[in-house]
Amino acid sequence: MPVMPTLLSRRALIAAAALPLLIRPGLLRAAEPDLAGLSDVTGGAVPIGPEERARRLARAQGLMKAKGIGAVLIEPGSSLVYFTGVRWGRSERLTAAILPVEGEPCIVTPFFEEPSVRETLAVPAEVRVWQEDQNPLAIVAGFLRDRKLTGRPVGIEETARFFAFDGLQKALPDARLVSGNPVVRGCRMVKTPAEIALMQLATDVTMAAYRWLHPRVERGMTGAEIGALMSAATRKLGGSPEFSMALIGEASAYPHGSKQVHRVADGQVVLMDCGCTVEGYQSDVSRSWVHGTASTEQRKVWDLVARGQQVAQSAARIGAPAGSIDDAVRRFYTVQGFGPDYRLPGLSHRTGHGIGMDGHEPVNLVRGEATPLAPGMCFSNEPGLYLPGKFGIRIEDCFHMTESGPVWFSQPPRSIDAPIG
Repeated sequence: MPVMPTLLSRRALIAAAALPLLIRPGLLRAAEPDLAGLSDVTGGAVPIGPEERARRLARAQGLMKAKGIGAVLIEPGSSLVYFTGVRWGRSERLTAAILPVEGEPCIVTPFFEEPSVRETLAVPAEVRVWQEDQNPLAIVAGFLRDRKLTGRPVGIEETARFFAFDGLQKALPDARLVSGNPVVRGCRMVKTPAEIALMQLATDVTMAAYRWLHPRVERGMTGAEIGALMSAATRKLGGSPEFSMALIGEASAYPHGSKQVHRVADGQVVLMDCGCTVEGYQSDVSRSWVHGTASTEQRKVWDLVARGQQVAQSAARIGAPAGSIDDAVRRFYTVQGFGPDYRLPGLSHRTGHGIGMDGHEPVNLVRGEATPLAPGMCFSNEPGLYLPGKFGIRIEDCFHMTESGPVWFSQPPRSIDAPIG
């Protein structure tokens, strides 16, 4: 039987994870053995390559032709990475991609940023630069004129800022600017096997970190300390932590927690919501347990949430409207005395959300969402139950749709006594 690390060594690890530039070397050395049993599990990750990006552009251009769209404007963010590989931050200086209905994309960027932008550009593309005294949207307009695309609607990716939309409209006053969703969502919502493989690796990292963490959670720890442990384990396993949230006691009754500091104590719920990125693709897994002995009420609610997950999974079928999964869960919970609808005690948030390069992507498993489920779509399944003033339970696992139905990225736990799975 391995010797469990001491609380002191765990405190040192927490400090090392949270304050890497300030931690004393001695404390860091004391913490290191606690992570020694973990190793990078992402060595087999295959990054998205040129062939996959070429297929993405071809798919986008096919959708543009079908929808009568001449081009789509995309600002920095996950969609820019998805189509071009360019990793760039947003600022008042516009960097953007224009995907035309035919031919190579164009990257518009400040003159002095061009060398840096080219470092991550992963597709054949024209690059047009603008100087500090120029209007970047006039450069975009010039590209559209040169490609003879000004007579067709121009799609704007949904996260683009208003100044880009407004500036392009002023530069092309006769142009019709429309939503780019039919193109961008049409591509990104359906994941390829390469994308699903990376999401599986990210989930494997998160689950391995949970298995390492769970026995190390002790009485007196704060949510921030537990989260720092989870992040440290995630890094050692090869993932880049996106969020490592731990809600304790009453804070677990509020889906995103409380500003108050809560500490682990016997009989209190610990609700964790954690995810990481591997080669640009994310995981999202929640686990809930009781430190010490669970009460009858805590066991009952945990069991109902586990059943709610299975209700949702059973409702996820090819062609079913995404909102019908949420409807099925709420019907089940109402019969059990929770809700109805979004009322508390009950399920106050949607049953799930899309996931991929972003932790939250369109579309959601929420009432009224009519988008039909299709192979390659990926979602979280997290029908929590929240009892304000008491506690909350959330179990979250993600799945991807196949022709034969949903497939889990992580297997849900079976019991509050074995809460990680």
